[in-house]
Amino acid sequence: MFAAVPLLVLPVVVYNIAALTLAGGFSATDATARMNESVLSIPMTSGAVWPVSLGDLLIAVSLVVLFIELLKSTTSRRVAIINHSLSMVLFIACLVEFLLAPAFATSTFFLITLMVLLDVLAGFIVTIVASRRDLDFSAGE
Repeated sequence: MFAAVPLLVLPVVVYNIAALTLAGGFSATDATARMNESVLSIPMTSGAVWPVSLGDLLIAVSLVVLFIELLKSTTSRRVAIINHSLSMVLFIACLVEFLLAPAFATSTFFLITLMVLLDVLAGFIVTIVASRRDLDFSAGE
């Protein structure tokens, strides 16, 4: 049953926790400031220092999770249909948060929402293509 849960719920939950625990309120500027806070700095070979923010880490993790979700969508088991449906529910929740809650009107959350949408679209498209291949009817037979 765990396979039915879309893994992109993890970055969405992390963003929700980060946005809803803001000390200054739930405004977009406070959320953007929180996402732009540097959590670590990586010294580069060139001598420059690369500051990595919470938003950068969240997007990087979301991309890895999206890749795993795309691999999961290639299965044609019944649990894949439940996964696609739950991904659609997650996208609707993300879209509502993005449009209605000020703390979610940030570029970081928009990109996470876009990844959830791509997961929904890719899941349905891959499932349709796989089912067409499984039910290959030829006109000549």
